[in-house]
Amino acid sequence: MKRTVVLLCFIFFQLAYSQEKATVDFKQNEFKGNALFLIIGQPEITYERILEKESGIGVSVNFAIDKAFETKFSLTPFYRFYFGKKPAAGLFVEGFAMLNSLKIEDETAVYYNYSTGATTYMFYKGDSYIDFALGFGVGAKWISKRGVILEVNGGIGRNLLNSEKNDYFGHTFVGRGGLTVGYRF
Repeated sequence: MKRTVVLLCFIFFQLAYSQEKATVDFKQNEFKGNALFLIIGQPEITYERILEKESGIGVSVNFAIDKAFETKFSLTPFYRFYFGKKPAAGLFVEGFAMLNSLKIEDETAVYYNYSTGATTYMFYKGDSYIDFALGFGVGAKWISKRGVILEVNGGIGRNLLNSEKNDYFGHTFVGRGGLTVGYRF
C-alpha cells in the first residue's frame, strides 16, 4: 500500500509541477552602431539582448581613432526598461556602468601679462588612468517591420575612482549618447 501511495504522489507531483514554456513572438538580438560617434572619430558598437517585451540588457564598446579624444576606450554594460507598445521599442530609461580609459597629453600654456609685458609658460603634465562610472540615461527606439532600428539616446554618469585626477583634468562626469542605427535578428 505504501509503495502505491508513494508512486501516486510521485506521478501527481510530476504532473502538477510541469510548466508551459513562454513562447517569444519577437526577435531578441540587436546589433547597432553609433553613427554620430563614427562621424566624429570615436566608433561605438552595441549588442543588446531583449529579455522580455519591456526590458533588455546590453553592452557597448567605444574606442578612439582620433588622437584628439582623451577617452581612449570605454566598455559600458546597461539595462533598459521600455515604455512602448512594440516589444523593446519606444521610450526607455537605462541604468549603466562604464569602465573608461583616459589619456591626457602634456600641455604647455602661455600667459601674457599686458601691464608688465611678461610672458609666463606653464607646463601641465598629462596622465593615463582607468576609471569606473555609474549613470542613467533616457532615449527612444524605433523599429521597422523588417528589423531595422533607429535609436536616439543620452545619459550622464559620474566617475567614482581617481577623484583628484578627475577634478584636475575635468573628467568627473561622463556622457553617453548618440544616434544609433542597427538591426534586430
